[in-house]
Amino acid sequence: MEPINELVAVRKDKEKYFRSIGIDTYPQGRGSYVDTASIAQRFGAMSHDDLEKEGATLSVAGRIVAFRDFGKSAFLHIQDKKGKIQVYVRKDMLKGLPYEAFKKFDIGDIIAAEGKIFKTKTEELTILAERISLLTKSLRPLPEKWHGLKDIEERYRKRYLDLIVNEKSRKVFEERAIIIEYIRNFFASRDFMEVETPMMQVLPGGAVAKPFITHHNALGMDLYLRIAPELYLKRLIVGGLERVFEINRNFRNEGISVRHNPEFTMLEFYQAYATYEDLMTFTEDLVSSLAVKLSGRTKIVFNGQEIDFTAPWKRMTMEEAMRDLGGFDLQKSHDLGTLTSYAKSLELEGVEKDAKGKIITKIFETLCEEKLIQPTFITHYPVEVSPLAKRSKDQPDVTERFELYIAGMEIANGFNELNDPEDQRQRFMEQVKDREEGAVLDEDYLAALEYGLPPTAGEGIGIDRLVMLLTDSPSIRDVILFPLLRP
Repeated sequence: MEPINELVAVRKDKEKYFRSIGIDTYPQGRGSYVDTASIAQRFGAMSHDDLEKEGATLSVAGRIVAFRDFGKSAFLHIQDKKGKIQVYVRKDMLKGLPYEAFKKFDIGDIIAAEGKIFKTKTEELTILAERISLLTKSLRPLPEKWHGLKDIEERYRKRYLDLIVNEKSRKVFEERAIIIEYIRNFFASRDFMEVETPMMQVLPGGAVAKPFITHHNALGMDLYLRIAPELYLKRLIVGGLERVFEINRNFRNEGISVRHNPEFTMLEFYQAYATYEDLMTFTEDLVSSLAVKLSGRTKIVFNGQEIDFTAPWKRMTMEEAMRDLGGFDLQKSHDLGTLTSYAKSLELEGVEKDAKGKIITKIFETLCEEKLIQPTFITHYPVEVSPLAKRSKDQPDVTERFELYIAGMEIANGFNELNDPEDQRQRFMEQVKDREEGAVLDEDYLAALEYGLPPTAGEGIGIDRLVMLLTDSPSIRDVILFPLLRP
């Protein structure tokens, strides 16, 4: 293959040629173009004879993705946001543009074509072009064998090329948009208000995570990019809004993996006078109906495994999961020394300084997470790892909290919100004492609780991971248009 700079030079020479004969290579688009999906819907079922009787003349626009030259005629495929359509060009029928100029068009050029619609012998809908115009001259060649590229990160670095040549990638992001629109409609139909909370915050809070720090020059103060919107959303519940949700961008200054990106999208929602059991049922309805919306059924395939979203989903306490899936009986090994020794045998780091509940959670994650394939709610998380959740009345060392696991991934986290100001203050102080990332004593939030937070349940759902599941995408980078990458 010729070096890329030589190919660019050839295309630039063509651009000079077009300009020399009075063709604007970057004109402002004019007219109304019919998209390929509308053409297929209107004319797809019609026969060749019916189309000839119809005599419909259409204008289409898109990028050339295939070009077959037969001397005095040529077949093109142009692609728009809905799909592709074939264009047939004959020298003796082309008006306005010299045929010799048309033959200098390249794959990648964006064009408009106008002509009558017909079907070829192979029953393919085709535009018999009477007029062709150049809308944008492409100066760089498209990849010829994109799927054969060994460096898969090139798809993420040059997403614009990925979207041009990779139909599966385009479909993923189209479905992502459908998912988010569906979620908004789902919440609106249940009397939730969509709100927006600050992305730059004076204090980080709402999660245990390392924040990104920025600086506001005019105020002369540091600010933190949001690690979670939780504390602001609960302030709104205090204010009487009662049902709120936000589809928000969060930022965490932590590692990158197939399941983690420093900038990610979360759905968080809070409902006054509800319980975490209500939210589990709510989540079943949301996700199962989303699956039906996308695929027509409640069963999907992710990473070669069938996932069944048919409700009700399995519910297990953390202790039950450790016993039944991990073979570890917490009742027989509940003292701190035994837990620490066992955690070390699993090669877990830093457990010597951890509280009992944190060690239990680390053991659970190591033994059980990858085994939770079908949708499963894990409940009763230790207080030490649940600083914003209400304690269980029957077991004060655990909380009224769940996490949803699907295909070995944590998808959602929800709980009955802690609304006792004194208990919340003590939990914050313990976090600060343990120097946990993102731990601060938020006095304004505590003041809000003192005005009265009604009994409330709240939940966060990872949108990116949910899209991964529903589109069978193995990496979070496949569902974020521009994931963060090392230069």
